[in-house]
Formats: sequence, structure tokens, C-alpha cells
Amino acid sequence: MTQHQPNLKAAKITGGVHTDQRHDSAHKHVAGDAVYIDDMPEPAGTLHAGLGLSNVAHGLLKLVDLTAVRAAPGVVDVLTYADVPGENDVSPSGMHDDPVFAEGKVQFHGQPIFAVVAKTRDQARRAARLAKIEYEELPAILSIWDLDPEKDKQVTTPLTLNRGDAAAAIAAAPRRVRARMKLGGQDHFYLEGQVSLAIPGEDDEVTIYCSTQGPSETQHLVSHVLGVPSHAVQVEVRRMGGGFGGKETQANQCAAIAAIAAKKHKRAVKVRLDRDEDMTATGKRHDFAIDYEVGFDDEGRILGVDFMFALNAGFSADLSGPVGDRALFHCDNTYFYPNVHAKSAPLYTNTVSNTAFRGFGGPQGMVGAERVIEEVAFAVGKDPLEIRKLNFYDAMGAVGERNVTPYHQKVEDNIIQRIVAELEESASYARRRREIAAFNNNSRFVKRGISLTPVKFGISFTKTESNQAGALVHVYADGSVHMNHGGTEMGQGLHLKVAQVVAEEFQIDLERVKITATTTAKVPNTAPTAASSGADLNGMAAQNAARQIRKRLTDFAAEKYQVPADQIVFLPNRVRVGNQEISFNDLVKQAYLNRIQLSAAGHYKTPKIHWDRAKGRGHAFYYYAYGAACSEVSIDTLTGEYVIERTDILHDTGRSLNRAIDIGQVEGGFVQGAGWLTTEELWWDGKGRLRTHAPSTYKIPLASDRPKIFNVALTDWSEAYEPTIHRSKAVGEPPLPLGISVLQALSDAVASVADHKICPRLDAPATPERVLMAIERLRAEAAQAK
Repeated sequence: MTQHQPNLKAAKITGGVHTDQRHDSAHKHVAGDAVYIDDMPEPAGTLHAGLGLSNVAHGLLKLVDLTAVRAAPGVVDVLTYADVPGENDVSPSGMHDDPVFAEGKVQFHGQPIFAVVAKTRDQARRAARLAKIEYEELPAILSIWDLDPEKDKQVTTPLTLNRGDAAAAIAAAPRRVRARMKLGGQDHFYLEGQVSLAIPGEDDEVTIYCSTQGPSETQHLVSHVLGVPSHAVQVEVRRMGGGFGGKETQANQCAAIAAIAAKKHKRAVKVRLDRDEDMTATGKRHDFAIDYEVGFDDEGRILGVDFMFALNAGFSADLSGPVGDRALFHCDNTYFYPNVHAKSAPLYTNTVSNTAFRGFGGPQGMVGAERVIEEVAFAVGKDPLEIRKLNFYDAMGAVGERNVTPYHQKVEDNIIQRIVAELEESASYARRRREIAAFNNNSRFVKRGISLTPVKFGISFTKTESNQAGALVHVYADGSVHMNHGGTEMGQGLHLKVAQVVAEEFQIDLERVKITATTTAKVPNTAPTAASSGADLNGMAAQNAARQIRKRLTDFAAEKYQVPADQIVFLPNRVRVGNQEISFNDLVKQAYLNRIQLSAAGHYKTPKIHWDRAKGRGHAFYYYAYGAACSEVSIDTLTGEYVIERTDILHDTGRSLNRAIDIGQVEGGFVQGAGWLTTEELWWDGKGRLRTHAPSTYKIPLASDRPKIFNVALTDWSEAYEPTIHRSKAVGEPPLPLGISVLQALSDAVASVADHKICPRLDAPATPERVLMAIERLRAEAAQAK
């Protein structure tokens, strides 16, 4: 046996868990070297497809004349529903209501009717405009604001949560408030738009390089569209240029069109939407109409609450059912409702079918909760933060009954009291609130506001079978490691975190673990990378695979060197066998020569999850992630314009796998959440045309919109209550609702014009125009009250 003295420089591996590591592709991103699908060399003879979109919101197709399209320069073919060899459907909900191409009628402005296949992308897009289409226009429903959630058409079955007797509690309460809030949607605005490259293979095979968060779902739906088994379709994605939920289901249509054309013409076909097409033809965050009634006592303690969350589903079900469900799951945020009734209403409209978006309905539910808190605070004349703390769930370890959610799950890991207390102190909340009051008294036109809002976000898919993941780990004879799992990389650092987990298990340096593209040919039947569960699920699956191999190495070494298995210890880049040490590489080489299997498929399923939708109860989430943000804003009361002066955040990621990555996720999530609630306004005209379909008309936050002072910290004392991967917590979606603090701070500033006597009821997005209208309304109400 080769003996080695301990390497003092290798006293600890480089890049294991709980260490700050840069994103594995960061240097490629900034240098422009990261390869996205549109950067891949195109096979010889690649064709390009462009979409022909409807120009009415609702109507019967009376004539579709594509003669001029087919005759246009460079056109090879034009595809319609008649060219779909299998099912003309890419519905993820199984309701068969989302066609690849419109058949007989169109249900939203911008719905794909046909696709042009041409020699170049420009030729395909130009040709698509030459179609002559006649419609018999039908009445179109373009918004939910005037719909009746109880009577108007819904795209899928709504959910009702009920605990106690909300109606009786509200009726008996000393105080009651009833109102409605309008909450707008949001475009994903990923940097890389929807894109797929399909390459035909032998027989019925096709390989698709697709910018998708759900490779297995894309595989499954494309196989149905082609009329072939799933094993004939291989989907691969190395990285996406952003996803945010917009590529969980919306990638499937482009993948299907590319696959149909590729198989028909036996040539590679690429589909890439430009920004206008992408924003027009793909779904967004759902806008909500939130009706609420709350009963409370004179101290501000909530006694009963009744919610109706009506969401704009668009023309098909897509994921609107579960999005509405998750809004209800988060209508409590961090607050205990003794009596609660909450209902969703996924309403049909003649707009693009809305879909997953970071938070998946949870942020909309939390906005409803925070509006209720705000209403109560104004009614009893107290600081909203005081009302928040009064209504918190019981803290972890407390003995009491204020720990049951509206869906009957006990909150066992609540740490929001400590997070809020620490942030309240570090952000100097009380002092700054006094200073802001003094400033507002002396400032005629500029007013300031401040708000500290909490977050409790449930982690797990409520679709039970999605709470599983697979991984494949190979150890090669030279000691290098190849890692593959079912999660997808969209800039959030998932591949890096999983690689850190594998490096930790083998106790080897991170650089020795190869990160590879996600492909359905290696890991099958995977859940989409969504619900903040990417690292939780795939990290566990990869750990399981690595531990299988490590056990084989341990058993081999124990037998070969005749030592007990408990005397074999993996140390940094080496292994102690009894009282001697050998390098990891040497042990692997010896194992290979002795025909030990050095490859393993890992699997993980989240425990404890169960959910009965019909009864509205169950253990919907494995655990909760917590956080809080304190934001201060200033507004110009003459114009409604505003600035985020300062934001302080304290967020819980458990024992973070990689704090550098997690802090970036918190910062980005907050800014995206603030953008949704302030500047990002989607606007359709009276004919159902999306007018905010480009950066010129749709305003995402810029670098200049970030808080002037931005302090972000992670808790250094928390760890996951449940045995998650190395006791870390999810960080994808939970930070986004921290942006609610900006909306509440704007509301606080607006309220100052009426001496905080009237609840501003500021709808979102709180654009400068909407802020100005709220100011004028409050001044008028205050004057009338005098």
C-alpha cells in the first residue's frame, strides 16, 4: 500500500459545503463565454421557425390563407395544427386546453396559429406576417376586475381553506373592515428568451436543447405531440439565461414546434422568440383581485378573516390551480388567524394563460395578509409593526395553540420573532420612525415612509409526486468525479451547490467534481426546478449516490486491508485506512482494478408531505423559511415619484450551503419583488393587445432603482428544523416577498398626508401615477372628514 504523510495544505478540502464559492459559470457570464442554446454551433442545414400569431383576442377562424406565406423567400414549410402527428396539446395540467396551434378558434391576442419554417430566422419571421386570416370575432373578457368570482367561468377547480367559524367570529368582533385590493401581474423578463433547438435522430428519436426548467415535462409533452414514447425524446439543458418560473411550462410549446419540424424535414430546427413575441405569447405572474373582511378587537388582535383570491388565469388552466392554492397557503404569512375562511377563483379571460412565477402565488397571498394587517393598524391607531408582532404565530418551542395554519398544519419551526427583533434593532426602526415623523412635519412636498414586514414561506411542492429527485454520480479511475442530477441551472447556483455536496461526501476539492448538463437521458422523471426545492431535492439525491459509492470504497478497503470499516475515514483528498493513509485517487484506482462499481444512481423523496385538497388540510410543507425587510422611501407628493432610500434585510437560509450565492439570491429576490409591486405594469388595450411588450414600455428595476443604502444579512444562528441537506434552507422564492416592505413603506408615506388617520389602500403596482392618485384621494377624504 502506498503510504502518505498528511498534507498540511490539505487539512480541509477546498469548496465543500458551508463555504463561500463563486458561481461556477460567473466568469463565463461576464466574459460572454457561457454557452446558451443560441450560442451553440448549428448543425449544417439548420432551419428556423417563426410564429404566426392571432391579432384578435377571441374569435372563430373563418379563413386561414397561407399562400403568400408559403411563397415567401426562403420558406421551406408552414405548420398548422394539421401537421401535429400526435396530440395538439402542451397543457401541463392534463386538461387538454392549451393547443400547440390554434384549431378553429383563437382565445387571446398573440396565440400561435401557425409556424413558418425557413432557411433563416429573419425569413421565417417576415413570412409569418404575410398570412391572410379572417375571424368571426366573439366577445372577449380582458380583465378580472369586473368579474364575479362566484359565478363567472373558471379554468379549473378552486380551493377552499376553512378553520373555525370565520363568519361568526367576524360578526361578533368589536371592529370589522371589508375591502378589495387590486394586485397586478409581472413579466418574467429573463435575459434569454424562449428557445429550442431540435435535432432529429434515427427512427423516432429526437434530441432537444431547450431552455426549460422542467426537462422531464418537456420530454413528456413533446413525446405526446409527436406520438412517440418518452424514451424517443431526449431533452438537454446546460444553463438558462434566467427562468423565474417562466420556463417551467412555457418552454414546451417552442420545443414541440421545433421537434415537429425537425422530424418532418429530418433537419435541425431552431425556434427563438424575440422579446416582443415572448412577452405577447407567453404567460406571466397572475394578477389578483383580493377581497377581504377581517374582524378584530380594540387592541388589534385578529379574531376572524375571510378572503377571496380571484386570479386572472388567462384562457387555459396551465398552473393556475396550484398557483391559487399557494396563494391561500400564504394568506396567513406569519400570522395566526383563530378563525379563517379563504377561497380561490382561477378566472377565465381572453388573455395569454398565466403561469408559474417566482413565489408561485405565495407573494400574492402575503400581500393580502399585509393589507389586512395595515387595515387593522389604521383602525386602532397603532404602528403596523406592533399589530404584526401581536398576531404572530407562537415561537418555536412555545406551549400554546396559536400555531395552526388555515390548512391545519402546525407551525413548529417559527423563528420570526427573533428575526424581526434583531432587524428592528439593527435597522434602528424605532428611532428612524420618530425621525421620519419629524421630517414629514417639516417637509411640505416630500414625505417619507418606513415599514418592516416579515416573511414565512412554505417549502415543498404541494403536488406530492414532485417532491422527489434523482442524480447520477460517476467516479472515474483517476479519481475525478462526474455529477449529473435532475435540477436545472438558471443562474441561481444550483449546480455549484450540488457539486459542493458531492465534494463534501468524498472529501475532495470542488475542482475535481465535473458539473454537466441536465439531460433526461441520464436522470429520468425529474420534477421541474421550482418551488425553491432545487438544492433540497437534488442535493439529497446526489448525496445519496455519492454515499453509495463511498460505502463501496469503504467495504473494499476494509476487505483488502483487513481493518474494520469504522477505521476507514475519508479525510481531505485522502483516506485513512487503519493507521495508514492513501490518497483518494489511489484508493479509487485500486477499487477499479478490483472491479468495484464506481457509479451510482441516487434518489430522494421529501418525507412527511401529504395533502388532501378536497378537505383543504394536510402537511403541505416540509418546513418554512423566514425573513424580514425594513424599507424606507421618500415620495414627491406633487408627482407621485419615489425613491427607495434604504433597505435592511435579515433572512433565514438555515446552515447555508454557500452564503455568497444565497446573499445574491436574497438581493435579487428583493429587487424583483419590489419591481413587481412598484414599476412593472402590464397593460392591455381594449382589443386585448399587450401594449407593454418591450423594454421601451415595460419597466423592470434598473441598477439605479436599488435602495441607496442596501444592507443584507443572513442569520448566523438558525438551521433547518428538519434534516434537510446539511440543515440548509431554500432561498429561491422566499426572498421575493421581502419586496412587500417597499409597497408598505410607500403606503406609510402616502398616509402621512392625512396624518395616518386613513388607510391608503394603495393598489399594486404602485406606479408614480397610482401613488399620486392615492395622495389626492386621501387629501380629499381627510378634508371631507373635517
